[in-house]
Amino acid sequence: MLPDRIFFTGVPGSRWSGIAQTLETIPGFNTSDRTPARTYSHHSYTGHVGAYFGYDMEFEPHVMYSGPEYIDQAWPKPGGTRLVKSHNWSDRFDDIEKSYPTDWIMLVYRPDMASYAWWHEAGGFQIKYPNYTWYRDSAEMLSEIAKQNKHILEYACKNNATWSYFTTEWVETTFGHTVEIAKTFPDILVTVIK
Repeated sequence: MLPDRIFFTGVPGSRWSGIAQTLETIPGFNTSDRTPARTYSHHSYTGHVGAYFGYDMEFEPHVMYSGPEYIDQAWPKPGGTRLVKSHNWSDRFDDIEKSYPTDWIMLVYRPDMASYAWWHEAGGFQIKYPNYTWYRDSAEMLSEIAKQNKHILEYACKNNATWSYFTTEWVETTFGHTVEIAKTFPDILVTVIK
């Protein structure tokens, strides 16, 4: 059974948004956060859809003391599982656990330089949604990618998480539904902390 929320994180350029969109095809996910203003396409991909939480973004990455009504406001329709996306969850894992003990945390890992390169190829600071101005410049972006990945790996280690490739089999085992994964990337790993 899926939780009310999955706090979902990966660094900029980790291709986590494509993984998010694939997961949201599973029955029971609430995608009412999707609007034209919350959509960004690049190349032949719909790069970003739905609400993103982050510094200087539409929704700040508040967890403690904000309550579920703050997080859930991005979804106008009630019910279903909300995939709550933010790069900044990587430094708030303990707060998420305390505030949302029955919800899951999903981590996406891709090495720093591969992520940095893909983020630039996807548009970099020209990306229209979400807003990346908080990262200021390319040097700061690379520094933050490294910090966020470090936190992701530390949290996975602390929880003795098992990393896997994002495959049809992994989705079926983890979420109980079959979703065809068009391509598995050899440098991208995923795990869920329940």
